[in-house]
Amino acid sequence: MTKVTRPATRLAALPFDDWAGRLGELIDVVVWRPGLPWPERANEITFYVPEYMGPAQSLTAMRDLPALEVVQTLTAGFDDVVAQAPPGVTVCNAAGVHDASTAELVVGMMIASLRGFADFSEGQRLGQWRHTPRPALADRRVVIVGAGSVGRAVAARLHPFEVDLVLVARSARTGIESVDRLPALLRDADVVVLTVPLTAQTHHLFDAAMLAVMRDGALLVNAARGPVVDTDALLAELASGRLWAALDVTDPEPLPPGHPLWSAPQVMITPHVGGDTSAFLPRAWALLRDQLHRYAAGEPLQHIVTKG
Repeated sequence: MTKVTRPATRLAALPFDDWAGRLGELIDVVVWRPGLPWPERANEITFYVPEYMGPAQSLTAMRDLPALEVVQTLTAGFDDVVAQAPPGVTVCNAAGVHDASTAELVVGMMIASLRGFADFSEGQRLGQWRHTPRPALADRRVVIVGAGSVGRAVAARLHPFEVDLVLVARSARTGIESVDRLPALLRDADVVVLTVPLTAQTHHLFDAAMLAVMRDGALLVNAARGPVVDTDALLAELASGRLWAALDVTDPEPLPPGHPLWSAPQVMITPHVGGDTSAFLPRAWALLRDQLHRYAAGEPLQHIVTKG
């Protein structure tokens, strides 16, 4: 590997004591997370790991680190981190860490929505035997918008379900359609899964016009970022009864009490829990161990989304 010149002093800031204990053999570390005072050596921190799903201060704190070189997120999404990172700082995301958990949730939400689990749960609560035929996942056409690691993980788990599967990315390649063909693909899709990062190009990708192209009765599953979908436009489609939705992310987020999405028909909402499972920590530790080893050795980092 090509060596990268690093300053003599390299200090990593990790959010938890047990993480420092596991990873401190690789590089000199300190522990910091919002609510703690800055350690005495804060001015020496060159590698920073924000707390997973932490408060806003987890990211604004980057401005207080004059020697900062690298920010390693624990999330697959990186739009908010890039927006806050000081100039010249390299940002790496947690590609691969949340694939298994997020894919599990996506498939679970698809099955729960199609098979009417919410209605069955309500019937159980009321003591009502609500036997009605429901759509199966089998034989549905599923379009996954986003062919990154999460999208591919969803696709891998869907293959045994006998679905007609289409993957969509920014540009076409073998087995993957271009996003330019999305309007045509949506007309025949029974389920549409969103796993794209939030960028200027994907912000409100599913606006009123794109949602209008979706076939009647189609299910939209958003496991990407809330603003990939125009919330007002989605609310209009839900209110009309034309579309269904399963949302692990929303815009705004967290979804405040009284927001119309809470009471909208034909929608399932989970509170951004796609990656927050027992599978997270082992994969996060493996990622950090590899990245810190590379950083300490002056080797190229992985999963760079912006290079300082």
